[in-house]
Amino acid sequence: MPGDLMLPDARSLDDLRLFLGRARRVDDGGAVRLLARGPVLAAYVGVLHPLGLLDDSPTVLGLRTSALAAGSDLDAVVPLAALLRVLERSPAPEGEAAVTSVAVPAERGIAAWAAISPPRGGWAEVGVIAAPALELVARDGIDEVAAAVPEGTGEQIVHRVRSSVWGRPVPDLDDVPAGAAFAALALGFLGEDAPVRVLRAGAWTRLTTSRGHVLVKRRSALG
Repeated sequence: MPGDLMLPDARSLDDLRLFLGRARRVDDGGAVRLLARGPVLAAYVGVLHPLGLLDDSPTVLGLRTSALAAGSDLDAVVPLAALLRVLERSPAPEGEAAVTSVAVPAERGIAAWAAISPPRGGWAEVGVIAAPALELVARDGIDEVAAAVPEGTGEQIVHRVRSSVWGRPVPDLDDVPAGAAFAALALGFLGEDAPVRVLRAGAWTRLTTSRGHVLVKRRSALG
């Protein structure tokens, strides 16, 4: 059916469900942008983004790609909760290679970050960073935010604190905000098996591991 995504096996279904579940824990009311071109699905989620014109917070997105069993042409933003409900109702494939059809929800999500499209090509590697170093930055930031925003703190103050903590640069990576480390940890992209590659394309920076990608665009570069 038009709008359906044909996942090739049980592992693809589980991976997508796990990724979106983690993204929802970061932003319970968030959305996912599903971009399918031919046999590849790119699922983007927002981790951090500015609120209003005067907010200089960086835009930090998570991206996970997967193969499709059949070509598709789709660009839709849907609520994370709605798509997770569909995935949870999807029958478990019978056999490792069984194809599963996932109906994209008709409900459309609202996400300002979804209008900002990262480049698909032109990336150049500029360095690497150890995964444990990024994890340390993320965990230190999580502790700092938790200490600064006790329960009952107003939303504007919470956002201001988070912007301050997650907008700081990662040590030795001046153009990578700490929020990128938080995204990599929260979305399950970090592991100790290999260093994290750092790439750039124009105004964008990307952190890449075998588990996924974190894409960053600072507010000063938007426009």
